[in-house]
Amino acid sequence: MNTKIDLNEMGLCQMLRAIEEGACTTESVINACFDRIEAREPDVGAWQIKRSRDEYLAYYQADKAFFDASLLKGLPLGVKDIIDTQEMPTEMGSSIHTGRQPVEDATCVALIRAAGGIVLGKTVTTEFAYFKPGKTKNPADLERTPGGSSSGSAAAIFDNMVPMALGSQTAASVIRPAAYCGAIGYVGSRGEFSLRGGQPLAQSLDSLGLFARNVEDIQLLRAILLRQPTSIKPSASTAPKCVLVCHGKLVGDTSSAMENATQNAIEILKAQGVKVIELDAGNRIKDMVNHHINIMAWEVCRNLAIESFHQDQLSDPLAALMEQGLGMDRATYIDSLDATQACRDWLWNYAPEADAILAPAAPDIAPLGHAATGAPHMSRPWQAMGLPVINVPGMTDENGVPLGLQLIGKVREDDALLNHANWLMPLFAK
Repeated sequence: MNTKIDLNEMGLCQMLRAIEEGACTTESVINACFDRIEAREPDVGAWQIKRSRDEYLAYYQADKAFFDASLLKGLPLGVKDIIDTQEMPTEMGSSIHTGRQPVEDATCVALIRAAGGIVLGKTVTTEFAYFKPGKTKNPADLERTPGGSSSGSAAAIFDNMVPMALGSQTAASVIRPAAYCGAIGYVGSRGEFSLRGGQPLAQSLDSLGLFARNVEDIQLLRAILLRQPTSIKPSASTAPKCVLVCHGKLVGDTSSAMENATQNAIEILKAQGVKVIELDAGNRIKDMVNHHINIMAWEVCRNLAIESFHQDQLSDPLAALMEQGLGMDRATYIDSLDATQACRDWLWNYAPEADAILAPAAPDIAPLGHAATGAPHMSRPWQAMGLPVINVPGMTDENGVPLGLQLIGKVREDDALLNHANWLMPLFAK
């Protein structure tokens, strides 16, 4: 059967169910992905390097029995180009590493490949997952930035090029591009997933990120990466009993459109019988932005020591961050680490009955232009505290441009967070 899959209607688990039910074949899904890539990639620029359609189908056919019996059936995966892949270069958005060929897959790639996923290609990243943009444009509005640093992964998911993609986040590198593009992006609790084989930027902040079209797809990929029991059956959703709302002004500059989206979300929650508590934090959350910057600066200049020897090949923003870190005393760094732990404890004691926190995922819609990737401050506090976060798409401004809201969970309560997001997403999409 050669039924063409409509990627605008189906996510990863839906595709897998359709294949198992005989409604379509793996080949039809693969061809649908490549049809979309061929139509849109010249404008969007999500891919750093990728297989051709013929190469991909030959790879699948060469081990068809394995893929057909596997969980993921040979469906395509996009991998951010700071994550090692044995079969493709990993260049990290920098001329310093042009042609760099890893000798093995990163753990996250190896686990998805073992489950039957096939790496279609490496998605565009900013330079070393920091601020210098790559070539990717926002598929929701090509005149706007897709955000960063997981630019290509967010764009490829939103634009229906692949059903699953990997990214990473140190500041706002998953949540911001997901918010700007209108995709689902999830960052696990700090340390939840193996980071082996990923370019380290700041070890106290780095997290693996997952992109997909539906929350159930994130839940499936999470189970694969944690080597837990998996299922492609429709997943349960759970309404939170209480949500703590952090308005954008408690973090930094926020547009009126984002404030309106937050207020709309509050009204949606209340209409569903969810108790809403609005956070009054003074400067506590805003202070986390600066503490995050301190931690990042200290650790980046030490993780990228080798790259610092190629000063002429570094962007000005990255060179400035490294200079800041080298000029910082260690006591400041330790104080910032301690402050993030203290704020996390205070936050959940503020409203112990809260199941999750709702906050803007970005200060506004994606900015026009491609010379920068937008402001990351809306994610810095939660990333500094190591909390699990998911962008819940569906809200837009008056012109239909995506406005992202993030749902933030308690440490190690990622499963509950995803269940709540699964419940909330259809309400935002109405």
